[in-house]
Amino acid sequence: MQNNRIDYGNEPFIANIAGAACENPYYRRILWTGEHLQVSLMSIPVGNEIGLEKHPDNDQFIRIENGCGQVFMGSSAENLNIQKRVNSNYAVMVPAGTWHNIKNIGSTPLKIYTIYAPAHHPKGTVHETRSIAEKEED
Repeated sequence: MQNNRIDYGNEPFIANIAGAACENPYYRRILWTGEHLQVSLMSIPVGNEIGLEKHPDNDQFIRIENGCGQVFMGSSAENLNIQKRVNSNYAVMVPAGTWHNIKNIGSTPLKIYTIYAPAHHPKGTVHETRSIAEKEED
């Protein structure tokens, strides 16, 4: 990717998504925002996590490109009864309203891309770290 701070949406766009995900150094970087979906690249450091969350109005597709993680999902923050160890080539589908988290349990950064439908973050969002993301989202 030429410029790590550009959101290429709402124009037609072609990318090597696996390469873009693996090259992304940021906790979150919005790659493309359209009218009905959004593509975000994420890099989760060793021992860290996305953070427990739910999106009431967004379905979410998460693809693991590199690394090893543990997925947690459920109907409430206290009932994360769906758990699965994942690594490269796994995909996680999260229906709107489902609590979810992914923890990096590997020895390298967890490189993922996620698709939100509809878009969830402001166009062009870049969060260098999870703590920056949490401060901006509060």
